[in-house]
Amino acid sequence: MLLHLSTWQEVEAYLQKSQGIILPIGSTEQHGPTGLIGTDAICAEAIARGVGEATQAIVAPTINVGMALHHTAFPGTISLRPSTMIQVVRDYITCLAKAGFSKFYFINGHGGNIATLKAAFSETYAHLEDLQISNAQNVRCQVANWFMCSSVFKLAKELYGDQEGSHATPSEVAVTQFVYPEAIKRAPLSPEVGKGHRIYGAKDFRQHYPDGRMGSNPALATPEHGQQFYELAVKELSHGYLEFLSAE
Repeated sequence: MLLHLSTWQEVEAYLQKSQGIILPIGSTEQHGPTGLIGTDAICAEAIARGVGEATQAIVAPTINVGMALHHTAFPGTISLRPSTMIQVVRDYITCLAKAGFSKFYFINGHGGNIATLKAAFSETYAHLEDLQISNAQNVRCQVANWFMCSSVFKLAKELYGDQEGSHATPSEVAVTQFVYPEAIKRAPLSPEVGKGHRIYGAKDFRQHYPDGRMGSNPALATPEHGQQFYELAVKELSHGYLEFLSAE
């Protein structure tokens, strides 16, 4: 059940049986010479919809822009500041909590979002209490990173070994190829790829990772691999969502 394709009456009826909602969140940032700028949002959205179908959960519209300031030296990247992202997440949850939702399961596609999401949850709990929303004490938030699923991580290591890397990875590119086969990109990739450097500002990032990749070889990606990653992530996160719902 997709929130944006539902009516308010349908949402009201859903809330009679469940107070859980899945929120896909990603990023709009460079992903190397062959990775789509929307990779993180595309992966999160596709997997979240799969989890929603498997668990009969409502799925909110995807938050497509995340915290990607370190990628902004590459054209096309759009980023929120951490403070802005906290406000956005807080406002999303506040509106939905007022409607009666209390379990917020964020399926995340971007590592750079994790710290800001956790900070946003803390601020949101306090904000809801300050507003004296009736169900504030019942609100729970959780972030589930699809790329950190144990089954996904295991398969990526089996398929790609050390060439999985940590950004513009073949696993995430493979998922986008499965979802959007018409948008598969091809480009020459240097055998030498930056890796192991700390992340600071945008110019420093581009200096150390000139083509945007971080230790990865996305040329290894295939749509068939993407389907495998998708199915593993949906299965593992569906189980995780149902556990989250049933937890006290």
